[in-house]
Amino acid sequence: MRILLSNDDGVLAPGIQRLAQALRSVAVDVQIIAPDRNRSGASSALTLDMPLRTYHHDNGDIAVQHGTPTDCVYLGVNCLMTPAPDIVISGINAGPNLGDDVIYSGTVAAAIEGRHLGLPALAVSLNGNTHYDTAAEVTCQLLKILAKHPLRLSPVLNINVPNLPLAEIKGWKVTRCGYRHPANKVITQRDPRGETLYWIGPQGKPHDAGEGTDFDAVEQGYVSITPLGIDLTAYHAVSQLSEWLGNVEGPVTC
Repeated sequence: MRILLSNDDGVLAPGIQRLAQALRSVAVDVQIIAPDRNRSGASSALTLDMPLRTYHHDNGDIAVQHGTPTDCVYLGVNCLMTPAPDIVISGINAGPNLGDDVIYSGTVAAAIEGRHLGLPALAVSLNGNTHYDTAAEVTCQLLKILAKHPLRLSPVLNINVPNLPLAEIKGWKVTRCGYRHPANKVITQRDPRGETLYWIGPQGKPHDAGEGTDFDAVEQGYVSITPLGIDLTAYHAVSQLSEWLGNVEGPVTC
């Protein structure tokens, strides 16, 4: 198995380095291709307004300068890894990607880009920043299962691991995305010249976090595995929208 490993915390982040170490015990080749700095919250952004440069570290890791997680996977699959990888793994993220975090997450976006490019993909996040060994071992176990029993539908698997020692993990749960209250806080400051600075505030608290959600599984000490699709069509609304448009009188005018 050849693995392209990326993240959104940056090439030197402890999560990706610990995961690479663990994966090299179960895979033929593990190549880190990651942003040169923290790009958390980058979602699926692609860099289209300037060229990208890479820096090769002495240990073989590749940093994409000013690159997003999606840039890294795009370059890795299409150019930098030869032969091409068999799977894309993103993580270990320092902090969870639960519920609608997946909309903003660069960790999840890197995995989604891998799936866009036709590869199986995992996004791995730790609900904290201590027990990276646990998340690494969980990922290796899941990889061994996938190697023996490949998923036919091949969704993106969003994996969230409790910040606990491995012995305290209760098991796996297949979950759905929960939902947070909307984030609505902006933090303002003044710079030395008196100009106003704006910081995006903290994420909202869990709102839909009941049984069956990723929030609940992690809270109860289980590894949450949520299958994510890349088709954003709201199929339940198609007939309603068609009916609504059918009731519009007259032709559409511009």
